[in-house]
Amino acid sequence: MSTYNFHGDITGPGNFGDNGRIEIHHGQSPAETLRLAGELVRLLRVEHPELAGPAGLVQGELVRAGEERRPVDRGRVRKWLELITTGAAAGSGSLALVQDLGRALGM
Repeated sequence: MSTYNFHGDITGPGNFGDNGRIEIHHGQSPAETLRLAGELVRLLRVEHPELAGPAGLVQGELVRAGEERRPVDRGRVRKWLELITTGAAAGSGSLALVQDLGRALGM
């Protein structure tokens, strides 16, 4: 039998029990994050049609993660958001939405 003694502060989420899940929304509900992704797709179709594809991939990943009850694949989403960021004009509405979406996902 082991005894674990922790001397000091312990921070972070605890994930105890069967089928425990940690969900971090960074101040945004999953529905609000999905709404932002949809708005980004619509705006990019107008401002930068060539970037609407990666935005659609972000939206699709958010939808699939919700349906499959799993965390969003942050690596893939980060890659797509970075691609959009490099192509979107500074000060544009689409760049602002990418930044909002990144904050909502904790990136």
